[in-house]
Amino acid sequence: MSGKNKKYSGFLFTDLVVGLTVLAILMAGLALSLHGFAKFNHYQLLRQNCTAAAQAELDSIAITGRPIPDESLKRLWPRVSVSIQRSEGIGQWEGMKLVKVTASGKSFRKQVKVQLSRYILGEEQ
Repeated sequence: MSGKNKKYSGFLFTDLVVGLTVLAILMAGLALSLHGFAKFNHYQLLRQNCTAAAQAELDSIAITGRPIPDESLKRLWPRVSVSIQRSEGIGQWEGMKLVKVTASGKSFRKQVKVQLSRYILGEEQ
């Protein structure tokens, strides 16, 4: 019986090495895909924050006539910067103000930029 065992003595070790190598490759692929999903989720969260900040600015200007104070913006959305552009309405929108709000931020290497606009009647400056 000892002769039969020596014939197959390297098979178990080879099988173990191949199995561990395949498992290591699968674990590395899983780690890379999880990192990709984390980056995507971070980008989507920042995009949602930019949209919320821009919408809140437009609502504040439409209701109160003034934008949200900078310290409140930084407290609510710390990674988002907001800029506001005002212009006169043209065509059928004459007599109204066009307010464009651009919210932007950086997610890893990607720049997120959301621009919302609204015509407002009787805006106070």
